[in-house]
Amino acid sequence: QVQLVESGGGLVQAGGSLRLSCAASGRTFSSYAVGWFRQVPGKEREFVATATGSYLTYYGDSVKGRFTISRDNAKNTVYLQMNSLKPEDTAVYYCAARPSVVFSITEGDYDYWGQGTQVTVSS
Repeated sequence: QVQLVESGGGLVQAGGSLRLSCAASGRTFSSYAVGWFRQVPGKEREFVATATGSYLTYYGDSVKGRFTISRDNAKNTVYLQMNSLKPEDTAVYYCAARPSVVFSITEGDYDYWGQGTQVTVSS
């Protein structure tokens, strides 16, 4: 069982930056692939970024070049550095994990989810 707790959300002006954190429980977290997703009310959850335990990464087209996913396996923590934020990045951001060495961009492939953290970008 893995528990995930996100933090770092908030209100920021367009063009600004935020760093989200996701703290995970579990001794084998380094063997899990992790992902960040986001959701706006009334819309489906959208893939943002993913990383394997060996630090392979992949990004959604809407955030490529602006967001960076990273992880510190020693601290059981995953980060999402968000730069050049736009109003359309406003959403609840969720951290997710799956017990696999292969990452996924599909929501249904993840077994564990955090409670989400709100990110609001003002214009």
